[in-house]
Amino acid sequence: MMIKLWLLLLVLFLSFFGKAQKVTSRKVSDSLSDSKASTTSISEVIIQAAPKNVKLNDGNLVMAVSGNKDFKTSTHLLDVLRKTPGVTVDQEGGIYIGGRITPAVFIDGKQVVMGSQELQAYLQSLTPEMVESLEVNTNPSSKYDAEFKGVIDIRLRKNTNIGWKGSYNGNIYVNRFNYKENTLSLSYNTRKVTYHLQAGLNDGVSIYRYHALQHLANTDIMKTNTYQKEYGKVYSLQTGADFKLNYKNKLGFNLRGNFRSNSRIRNGSLYATDKSETQEVFNTTSENPSEYKQDNYGVTVDYSFQNKGFKLNASGNYLSIKNKQQDDFINKDKGTAGLLSYWKSDLLNKINIYIVQADISQKIGNADIGAGIKYSSSDTRNNIRYDTLSSGNKFVFDPIRSNMFSYKERIWAGYLTYSQKFGDFKINAGLRLEETMSTSDAVTVDSLVKRNYLEWLPSLSVNYTFSKSSDLSLSYSRKMTRPVFSQLNPFRYYFSPLNYWIGNPYLQPSFTSQIKAAFRYKNWMTSFTIGKEKEVMTRYPLYNPKTNVLEYLGTNLPYRNFAIVETSFPMKITKWWNITSQIAGYYNYEFMPYLDEVFALNIYSYEMRLNQVFSLPKGYTINLFTSYESKTGNSLYIIKPRYMVDLSVQKSWLDNKLNTKIGFNNIFDSYEQQLEFRHKQIMDNRFTHWWDSSRFVFSLSYNFGSSKFQMKEVQKTEEEVRAR
Repeated sequence: MMIKLWLLLLVLFLSFFGKAQKVTSRKVSDSLSDSKASTTSISEVIIQAAPKNVKLNDGNLVMAVSGNKDFKTSTHLLDVLRKTPGVTVDQEGGIYIGGRITPAVFIDGKQVVMGSQELQAYLQSLTPEMVESLEVNTNPSSKYDAEFKGVIDIRLRKNTNIGWKGSYNGNIYVNRFNYKENTLSLSYNTRKVTYHLQAGLNDGVSIYRYHALQHLANTDIMKTNTYQKEYGKVYSLQTGADFKLNYKNKLGFNLRGNFRSNSRIRNGSLYATDKSETQEVFNTTSENPSEYKQDNYGVTVDYSFQNKGFKLNASGNYLSIKNKQQDDFINKDKGTAGLLSYWKSDLLNKINIYIVQADISQKIGNADIGAGIKYSSSDTRNNIRYDTLSSGNKFVFDPIRSNMFSYKERIWAGYLTYSQKFGDFKINAGLRLEETMSTSDAVTVDSLVKRNYLEWLPSLSVNYTFSKSSDLSLSYSRKMTRPVFSQLNPFRYYFSPLNYWIGNPYLQPSFTSQIKAAFRYKNWMTSFTIGKEKEVMTRYPLYNPKTNVLEYLGTNLPYRNFAIVETSFPMKITKWWNITSQIAGYYNYEFMPYLDEVFALNIYSYEMRLNQVFSLPKGYTINLFTSYESKTGNSLYIIKPRYMVDLSVQKSWLDNKLNTKIGFNNIFDSYEQQLEFRHKQIMDNRFTHWWDSSRFVFSLSYNFGSSKFQMKEVQKTEEEVRAR
């Protein structure tokens, strides 16, 4: 039945195409700034090019990157995103927009979705000079997948020179330990074919610390400390070719492999005293060494056809992921060194994903009509076995902790879009239909959950252009967020012997409806978003006063209301001193039933960022970036304020072929995250997460070869990020 519906949508669209009038094809340019500027000339740094740095595209912020002095000292694109209005990057490289929305990442209009670590490594392989612009879309239309509450589209600089090109990018991070990132890119461009190869090697040590203070039910006070040292190594290789069959037809394919290994040492302690903190109750230590390996293999094939006002894009993707992890959990009494407990785990996880997608569009006068269809199939199998050391000094199978879980998901999706200009007005309307069929099977706990649901997801936007320097946009969208695999799997993820979280196979998808207004005057940008999310997926703590175990369980909240206001504006103090200010305010009302009570609070918070650029003689650029986050949280937790200060210097050499950058991130080591439970009558708990983000950075990039052709990146899919 659903296949017939998708075919009917395509037939309706093709009927429009058959009646379409012939229109003259035209070239579309996404360039926002003149890429001919030399980064070594002070005279070009002070050119009044500010109006070209920012624009509004259907209500979305578009920021120039290459040639923008605000980003000259940025070591890579992840650093650029940290300074982009409306975008936040956390200590682990996670990207968020519009508050706490994880966006999909597109390259030149094509989706590139990865796990957080893989995405971080990819963005760190792109220097600012390689990127033309960024578009930040916080209210995507129905053309985009229902999962996408936000999209960041990265437009790379283009060059069609014939010949070969190579580049090397390297970053070194120095703190208590070192971490290195290396990327080598090669491409060879003929008139008909472009061949490309990219290889990467990242390795080094990262540090994480966790501290908690909890007043137990029996009035004892317990302190938890965890120190984690992780050595990681990642090899990546991707290769492929793009064929220009003729001026209408293009064909491309990509092969890739990503191989990751991590060795982790995690040491912890649980120290409890009486309420006067003078008498020791217990003092235990824990060791949790771990070995982890992941092997990824992917294939992508894409085809495009363009004739006058008609466009067709089709792609197919296959992804195979294999995870292996072995852990030891050793708990001892610190005073006597006696063994309290010892268990081992052995995890095997396999995921296979298939994607097929086709999109068509037809231009008819001032109108554009589009349609698309997508099918995705993903299968994941998790098998984790626990063995516990028995009194007979033998390891025995532990059925309570062990877990077998499989998840299958099939998604059919189709959409229709319509846009047209009426003078200074432009209207965009769309309707998306997605059918989801899923089966989660928690074999160990004998839980089988099957779901089949169909959702209509509309979108509408109206844009008005007052002049070249001012625009106004108003948009609406409805989005759906499905739970990811890790949220569904009823498996224990341990933080300490008494602290872990468990997935919930009965989680429902959430639905978000929101309205956004955006206004631009020259380089001053302001936006306001208001919306409501139903069936909100979240985690809540559950404390057992007898065992002192603290679990974090998954659930759906009835709803939450939210609002966001953001503004950014540049100021030119002198010819050599520029400042860009960013201010964002957030409102969140979360209706949360918890332990036979309902907690619902109005939470207000704000963020401020100041980016100062100093253009000095002889081509040196200094950047001072500061940010402050006020107190925030939700109905259960308070998150304490925090701030960060970065300082960096940039200089180009050898006619801009060599680019060096030196910086010190988080100078005052002030960006740790501190949380405190609000309701002391239920639980008195506070904890801190710390990452080694205070570090010295040295970055070097060198371009060589006879061509400046920019390598095409591999297209990846939404299901890849949900497989992690």
